Amino acid sequence: MTEPKTADIDLIQRIIPHRYPFLLIDRVEDISGHESATGIKNVTFNEPHFQGHFPGAPIMPGVTIIEALAQTAAVMVGVSQDLADKNFLVYFMAIDSAKFRRKVVPGDVLKLHVETQRGGGKVWKFKGRAEVDGELACQCEFTAMMDLPKG
Repeated sequence: MTEPKTADIDLIQRIIPHRYPFLLIDRVEDISGHESATGIKNVTFNEPHFQGHFPGAPIMPGVTIIEALAQTAAVMVGVSQDLADKNFLVYFMAIDSAKFRRKVVPGDVLKLHVETQRGGGKVWKFKGRAEVDGELACQCEFTAMMDLPKG
């Protein structure tokens, strides 16, 4: 069995095209092939969505938590398929069974656990859960189309 891999911010940016203000993960750990991985998001008050969501009571929007889960999944696939520097794109096709159980606020460290339910080819399905201090914040399933480089 191979050792789990890690993607730092440099490798993340070499795999997915997202940049500020929409790069929503800081690190991906425990990458086990294309089966599972854990993303890390350090939530800070300086993020642009907190200006309007909500003034005086900043809460990370649920859709950005799901996007962070999807970015974690994309990096996992990118690492397992050696897609750094290859113009890899990923598109949402579906988000199912999304549930939010806890507010995510500045100062939290969001752990983004993703598992592949169906993979290979263009269409992949993932199960994701986001936690803060071991407490469930969000869970969902999502389907994505992988625009893998030709050749």
